[in-house]
Amino acid sequence: MTAPAPRTAATSREPADASSRVAPSLRLDALTIFPEYLDPLHVSLVGKARARGQLDVHVHDLRDWTYDRHNTVDDTPYGGGPGMVMKTEPWGDALDEVLADGYEAGAREPVLVVPTPSGRPFTQRLAVELSARPWLIFTPARYEGIDRRVMEEYATRLPVYEVSIGDYVLAGGEAAVLVITEAVARLLPGVLGNAESHRDDSFAPGAMADLLEGPVYTKPPSWRGRGIPDVLLSGHHGRIARWRRDEALARTVAHRPDLIARCDPAAFDKKDRETLSILGWRQGPDGRFGPAPSDVEE
Repeated sequence: MTAPAPRTAATSREPADASSRVAPSLRLDALTIFPEYLDPLHVSLVGKARARGQLDVHVHDLRDWTYDRHNTVDDTPYGGGPGMVMKTEPWGDALDEVLADGYEAGAREPVLVVPTPSGRPFTQRLAVELSARPWLIFTPARYEGIDRRVMEEYATRLPVYEVSIGDYVLAGGEAAVLVITEAVARLLPGVLGNAESHRDDSFAPGAMADLLEGPVYTKPPSWRGRGIPDVLLSGHHGRIARWRRDEALARTVAHRPDLIARCDPAAFDKKDRETLSILGWRQGPDGRFGPAPSDVEE
């Protein structure tokens, strides 16, 4: 048996002015057999957050914790069936070392995030929850997934979140890591230029919970004969807020009626109810809103 190669990990790029760096509010480790898949974490908002020191990202090659000449990370499944299953040994050794290194660097309260189509749905609420955690460790799988014993083992040591980004299957979990990281990182203090930017996001906690964001417009005021709603030029903040709320309700009814149907009726004020009525929705016997029954001629 030969010793594994030296460990490699991606590190944040230094900003031009190192004095502008701040203490990181989130450490993120990702273990993958395709480290290059996570290169986009160097660009855009996430890349800037890394450069400023707000986000401390470490990407690790899982094959560094293999000990055979083929760097094997998978094997055939017990019970038969198609596909391969990722082995316990590389994951266990890798996670043990990543945890030890993180603790030594001062990181605390790790959460293991396992992207999987069989996990709980990833929502804005979960993004907010994860953004309050100081340390996330991602384990994106390939093939048929990771041997279940890995999650069982680490669930005895730290919180394990099995998370799905949608009702579909990808070739691996790296794309989910990118999705979850961007959703979480933009919620960290100081990452967005305007701290209020995510207040009116679709699904944002508060007034926009369970609603999709409505349409947005910018200059010029006329383009190819198409203008913008007059209310947005009125300067009347109350009317603008009401218009945005009505548009959010209309878009949600059109594209995600399931969100309205499951929403707590107490979340809708009188004006909301009037808008829903105009959109053809009524309050049912259970208090929740749903499409009004079609008129049927006798």
